[in-house]
Amino acid sequence: MGTGSLAGQVGLVTGAGRGIGREIAIGLAAEGMMVGLVGRTHATLTETLRECVKHGSRGVAVSADVTRPGNVREAVRTVERDLGPIDLLVNNAGEIDHVEVPLWEADPNQWWHVLETNLRGPFNLLRSVLPGMVERGGGRVINMNSGFALRPDGVYTAYATSKAALLKLSDNIADSLAEHRVVVLDISPGAVRTDMTEAMPMFKDKKDWGSVAYMVAVAVDAARGRFDALHGRFVHAGRDDLEQLCARAAEIRDADARTLRLRPYGPDDPVV
Repeated sequence: MGTGSLAGQVGLVTGAGRGIGREIAIGLAAEGMMVGLVGRTHATLTETLRECVKHGSRGVAVSADVTRPGNVREAVRTVERDLGPIDLLVNNAGEIDHVEVPLWEADPNQWWHVLETNLRGPFNLLRSVLPGMVERGGGRVINMNSGFALRPDGVYTAYATSKAALLKLSDNIADSLAEHRVVVLDISPGAVRTDMTEAMPMFKDKKDWGSVAYMVAVAVDAARGRFDALHGRFVHAGRDDLEQLCARAAEIRDADARTLRLRPYGPDDPVV
């Protein structure tokens, strides 16, 4: 049973019709948050909304393609009209490379569709939601990221590139948002079992899936402000000791850690 710790707040979750987005939306609703559910398929959004309402939460389901700025602006207007100003944005909608092939064998249209969904989608939401947060002097953004952002991957080039770009986008806006008390975090759930991950050949024999429930708990804690000190940084929910990460937040900021940086080869490297 929820504690009502997020009562009176409004969240917008993209990709809320299934997978992690659905579970996060329900978890936020269980804590009393009103939820705007955005996705491409109205039927699945409506089912998520039913589950949210069971917790006594208000909500609204809006069909929209996050890659289309007009769709996103209308979705944000609808959520704010029906529920109120948005306190939390969860950029969860995402796509993965359909086949594990090197770049020169990838379907170019599908490759760019992954980039558009995973990078342009969050950009469109940020463009529509951040002005209100900045004006009100507060808000939180969770960009659902991935460990693929941090390491080379020769057969998921679109996904890995898009997630690295999303992490850099968060880094680029973090300082200006801090002036307005708006927090942005990139959180990776790790390998949790969803329709998307189960369809990935690299996971065909995987048995030790991460916990979706744990990722929901992390998202709820982020909405509560537990990770505000890690503003602009990458959190790997599937691997991190979150207590230790929070305790070392100042050290992480001082070291420019947990974000994308070019490492110098030595003290005489001209990029230093």
